Amino acid sequence: MKIAYLSTFYPFRGGIAQFNASLYRALEKEHEVKAFTFTTQYPKLLFPGKTQYVQQGDKADIINSLPVLNTINPLTYFKTAHEIKQWNPDILIMKYWMSFFGPSLGLVAKKMPENTKVITILDNVISHEKHFFDKPFTSFFLKQNDGFVVMSESVEKDLLLLKPVSKYIKHLHPIYNHFDQITDKLKAQKILGIPENKKVLLFFGFIRDYKGLDILIDSFRKLSPEYYLIIAGEVYGSFTRYQEQINSLPNKENIGLFVDYIPDDKVPLFFSAADVCILPYKSATQSGITYISFHFDLPIIATDVGGLRETISDKDTGLIVEQPDAEKLAEKIIEFFAIKDQISFKKNIARLKNELSWDHLAKSLIQFAESL
Repeated sequence: MKIAYLSTFYPFRGGIAQFNASLYRALEKEHEVKAFTFTTQYPKLLFPGKTQYVQQGDKADIINSLPVLNTINPLTYFKTAHEIKQWNPDILIMKYWMSFFGPSLGLVAKKMPENTKVITILDNVISHEKHFFDKPFTSFFLKQNDGFVVMSESVEKDLLLLKPVSKYIKHLHPIYNHFDQITDKLKAQKILGIPENKKVLLFFGFIRDYKGLDILIDSFRKLSPEYYLIIAGEVYGSFTRYQEQINSLPNKENIGLFVDYIPDDKVPLFFSAADVCILPYKSATQSGITYISFHFDLPIIATDVGGLRETISDKDTGLIVEQPDAEKLAEKIIEFFAIKDQISFKKNIARLKNELSWDHLAKSLIQFAESL
């Protein structure tokens, strides 16, 4: 098949670009694939981070893509559609995670000829941060698609809420595999300046309100001095309120702050140094951090929101906290260290990694396209 893939590719950075590159590589094994990407992805107003682009240390897969779509210039919507139509693909694949993309991606999809099936991989249907334009923009976008791929029950429900008659398949997010391998634990802890003989917790990834770092900091107050918390990731917005929380803790010296974007070549250090990854999310669909953590065989403690439970099985690949609550999270952290030698977390994660491959997602997507 000829497959056009319109989404975020190199030189853009982050989990979306990593996902697209991994799926592209799986698809190109048996099909002709051409990547199209953005000239402008977000205006600065919607991107509070430092940069949208690959930096030194990022292990980026350099996919050869055509930069053509400017999300804030409607003229490029038509230009992008024209470029894709000229190539005459059997399938157009896109990825959707934020309602801001509804008009641009929706118009491109609308302009596709009947012989091109439009399939979108939905990360989110309803945005984590609410905007007045969410519903109309997303409804317009969904209407232009022939089919969808969802990766969690929560996204499935949101899709059917806005477009009750939808053709879709459900496939769990594959495991990221582009990072270097795990580093010796003691060596990693020494490099990061973590004291010896600590029970090490890791909060990793972009710091945004819905990810519940404030809940984790509150729960850390309830833990003994034998625990150590690593907070690693770039802040979207201000870190001031979190810093004030930390300053009020009696055990604040047991928190290591790495509040900046973590380049790919440094990622293994953090997951190698930790005993468990913590996802204290207040809301979620799925989380890319799950699949990074499992790449490094690291179990996860996560709140029971969105689709997190679908991959993180309680007392199998991690522990589930019944709600985003500091007291309950602290209890689960203590429970994890009490039972971690009784459960084969790493063995269970290894089993899951075999099931969630990029090749399997690619084959499922093609079979779905052929059925439309």
